[in-house]
Amino acid sequence: MSTTVETARSSVIVAIDGPSGTGKSSTSKAVAAALGLSYLDTGAQYRAITWWMLTNGIDVSKPEEIATAAAKPVIASGTDPAAPTITVDGEDASGPIRTQEVTSKVSAVSAVPEVRALITALQRSIAAAATGGIVVEGRDIGTTVLPDADLKIFLTASPEARAARRSGEVKGSDLTATREALIKRDAADSGRKTSPLAKADDAVEVDTTELTLQQVIECVVTLVEGKRVAA
Repeated sequence: MSTTVETARSSVIVAIDGPSGTGKSSTSKAVAAALGLSYLDTGAQYRAITWWMLTNGIDVSKPEEIATAAAKPVIASGTDPAAPTITVDGEDASGPIRTQEVTSKVSAVSAVPEVRALITALQRSIAAAATGGIVVEGRDIGTTVLPDADLKIFLTASPEARAARRSGEVKGSDLTATREALIKRDAADSGRKTSPLAKADDAVEVDTTELTLQQVIECVVTLVEGKRVAA
């Protein structure tokens, strides 16, 4: 088989969507690493712009202020699945974007159309530049960002399972409060007018409630490999 054909087969764009706590990030990074693909965490980009807004005195309760400032920060994402990076104006933001303050405000910021337009354009440019293929995870990848992705996967899980996973990630967190926060985030993401969280019509749904992370990874790897063979 020629090198050109080999490259074409391996250069697959995979969109992985789903709500928080379904295992998107862990699965996407592992699948990308296993198959030699690039990886992009789009949620980190929305967290990054939210963090910038908060640290620069933007009132995130006012969509018009967010819209006016949206184009100011320079956000850059490294796509190595073994060590993904996110910087804002050249500063490492991987730690600051994971704070509870950012988590509680990111839905409001990401709902602003001007923010989504800018970040979506950034995401598309990163995917286009990944000549060897890429796994892109988020909430509107298969429906809005990359509607022509070679493979679309939508991860789901029960609120209880998702809350348990999230609580396990954060020491001392309250399971009930975590579950309520996840449900509230789902409602905000699914109900926003611009690019809501939704399953694409041609996406493969994978319920991770009863699966271990390794089982989910193996499932997705099998789906990607099947798409490569069919290409």
